[in-house]
Amino acid sequence: MTIEEKYEKLKAYLRELESVAVAFSSGVDSTFLLKTAHDELGDKAIAVTARSCSFPKRELNEAIAFCEKEGIRHFLCDSEELDIEGFSQNPVNRCYLCKNELFTRIWDVARENGVAWVAEGSNMDDTGDYRPGLIAVKEQGVKSPLRHAELYKEEIRELSKRVGLPTWDKQSFACLSSRFPYGERIDAERLGMIDRAEQLLLDLGLRQVRVRHHGNLARIETDEAGFRTLMDFETRKKVHAAFKEIGYTYIALDLLGYRTGSMNETLTPDQVFAK
Repeated sequence: MTIEEKYEKLKAYLRELESVAVAFSSGVDSTFLLKTAHDELGDKAIAVTARSCSFPKRELNEAIAFCEKEGIRHFLCDSEELDIEGFSQNPVNRCYLCKNELFTRIWDVARENGVAWVAEGSNMDDTGDYRPGLIAVKEQGVKSPLRHAELYKEEIRELSKRVGLPTWDKQSFACLSSRFPYGERIDAERLGMIDRAEQLLLDLGLRQVRVRHHGNLARIETDEAGFRTLMDFETRKKVHAAFKEIGYTYIALDLLGYRTGSMNETLTPDQVFAK
């Protein structure tokens, strides 16, 4: 299918759903999905954003601002992952635990507002990595319109650009809990450290960045442009001093750079196929 055919397939599928609550994080995928759903369904498409300590304030503010600008009904709910039994221990199915709780809350909002379906923004690229959250999607009957339309990330960026969405070239984002190696405890203090560290790098002009948390060591992943920025000695000194103040003893730059799911590189096949 051409990108235009996929776009039409997406719009037709959303019309079939008749009403939908979009799990909205203000990222590239969920923004495009929400915009398309609202264009096709009007007020029968609503946005639901979950507040938690693993969701940066900047992303929440962007979600609120986008819905205000587009005139989309927007609901905020609290979904605190750290309250989920077992989540803080960071098991390999952490994402399943989180998504299961998240979609339960979003379904509640949907039913309270007479909305028939919940939808989320995973795309075809998400089928190739370890994604236990997709099990929760299936179990809870959540729709995945972008995957239904067979859209890949770059196609979503291109379509977002065509319709004038500011997120078309936004950096990829995942919740802050994904910055921890499996088995390393997650708590609010450590999530706050990561959030401050990544915000510092973003304020320096880096666009695609992750700060992976390994105890007292911060491992920075970034793209080629970010590497060039960090090659400046004065910039590195500033980053080092700031990270020390945040609470890290050692600060490292990952030589392979940014890549999605780098924490999954330690998983065994048995762990990958477990829920």
